[in-house]
Amino acid sequence: MSQASDPAPRKRRWLPRRRVTRAVLAVVLVCVGALGWSVSDALTYPGDDSTAARLAGWAREHSMGVVVDKLENIRYDLDPPKVGGSLSSDAQARMNQTAAAPAPPSGPQLPLHAQLRPPVSPSLKGEGVYRALAFDRKGRPIVQGTYVRPDAEHTSYEAAIAWISAADARFQLHPGVREPGGTFSVPPNIPKGSRSGLVASWNGGFKITDGGSKGGFYLNGRTAGTLRDGAASEVFYRDGSFKLGVWGRDVHMTPDVVGVRQCLELMVDGGRVVPDIDSDSKWGATDQSRMFVERSGVGVTAKGDVIMVVGQALTARTLAGLMQRAGAVRAMPLDMNRAWPSFMSYDGTRDPADPTPKNILDFENPPERYYNEATRDFVAVYAR
Repeated sequence: MSQASDPAPRKRRWLPRRRVTRAVLAVVLVCVGALGWSVSDALTYPGDDSTAARLAGWAREHSMGVVVDKLENIRYDLDPPKVGGSLSSDAQARMNQTAAAPAPPSGPQLPLHAQLRPPVSPSLKGEGVYRALAFDRKGRPIVQGTYVRPDAEHTSYEAAIAWISAADARFQLHPGVREPGGTFSVPPNIPKGSRSGLVASWNGGFKITDGGSKGGFYLNGRTAGTLRDGAASEVFYRDGSFKLGVWGRDVHMTPDVVGVRQCLELMVDGGRVVPDIDSDSKWGATDQSRMFVERSGVGVTAKGDVIMVVGQALTARTLAGLMQRAGAVRAMPLDMNRAWPSFMSYDGTRDPADPTPKNILDFENPPERYYNEATRDFVAVYAR
């Protein structure tokens, strides 16, 4: 009896196991399909982001930021920024383009700034010399810029410094398609029909959605993340004006506030670089605060004018130092690494309704970056 009954128990044991195997295979196929769809979506969403930037963004959105940071650190160790050397011929030519702004036909004058004292001595031809980048309707250079080498060791790299006359400009915060994502009343680009008077634009900061910014994003009544007291904040007002400071100390929510973009903490406060500027992880992932990488930051002068810095090989300290050197009394970091920093000026000479964009420095994205749907949030600046 025991021998005759043996096959049945084995069959009963085998059938459930086969069903489990099929179920596991089905789950694996679903997961692989979902993963493939997710990565495919990251590689095909609107915008000008590179494949590497899209994959890194996808990884961060899927709790793999630590892996991305580690890979970035390894890549940096294998190919660190060059020490010494001279500017490329293109960079030197860009630095030399210092033609004076044309005199406005009428109205109050707006002269070019006096030469900025460069961090490296002796200075090169054109280094620290301001030139006009964009004009208002009266022909005044309300956006000006200059180039310097960031420090005495990395002399083959450039940093660009831009200045914007806040009294003659109005500022608009835009969301990105994926950062912060969601639906806002402001488009994720600067569409045709909304470009007259456009003079400048710059990138947003660390991501809101993964908590990297340590702050929130607010636009026309809608909030992504959480606005945090103590966070460095760009604040946009109904009349088009702009302020920058510590949320809860210098700037607050009022009925006139239409936009807020927070990112980390101030790098420059009271006209001085903050004491903990060399903190290893405060201005990026572990150790990245001291890396000489592409970075951007924005600040305001005592008069409220805007200072913007983008550079090819900057640490947190050298970024903060350049913003302070350019006159910022308060300044904050924005983003870092090649895919994200940007500053564009716009020339309406050919077509005032569709001005031609120009990168102040060449990074990964084209100057038309914000004419197309942008992945991440940004700021657009118009002449009043």
